[in-house]
Amino acid sequence: MSPHRTVRPAERPAVFIDKDGTLVENVPWNVDPAELRLMPGAAEALQALACGGFALVVVTNQSGLAEGRFSAAQFASLRAALRQMLRERGVTLTDFLHCPHAASADGRPACLCRKPQPGMLHRAARLHGLDLARSWMVGDILDDVEAGRRAGCRSILLDSGGETVWRRTPLRVADHRVDDWIDVAERILGDQRRMPNGLTMAGHG
Repeated sequence: MSPHRTVRPAERPAVFIDKDGTLVENVPWNVDPAELRLMPGAAEALQALACGGFALVVVTNQSGLAEGRFSAAQFASLRAALRQMLRERGVTLTDFLHCPHAASADGRPACLCRKPQPGMLHRAARLHGLDLARSWMVGDILDDVEAGRRAGCRSILLDSGGETVWRRTPLRVADHRVDDWIDVAERILGDQRRMPNGLTMAGHG
């Protein structure tokens, strides 16, 4: 090997997290920080996942920007408030990505970043050196599951009532379907410990 060759650090896994109905309670079109409420157990679960070596990346569709329901400045303020809320609970996000585009007339993505397209996950992987094959997508609807599967991740459906259509295809089948964030962390960390290339979570199991 050439002595001048740059060796990249090993890529680490991530947990990609949907925002509304998954990380925070779903308040439609909300940009008021006072209305932000973390889902029960989310902060504790994310702390455990971060300790397990996972990058934490929020990936959220925000068609309200394209539809004029709120401004980019309002959404930026909400995003900053959510980051701060998590920091106060010991959780630091690796990134927070959003798709500002609306769906097409038939309801399908008109861009490559709107879930169920995997564009935001691919972008985060490039920016932060993430191993998508060892990563997870967590969301409350099957579009989240599909985005994760398209990116090569495993997926968890957090069944908080967000999914109402249940349009199933092979790409819209989650690896796990759970009811709360504690179970999310237990499933991900349990699978990690069973994988030959998994990381060891300090202080757990």
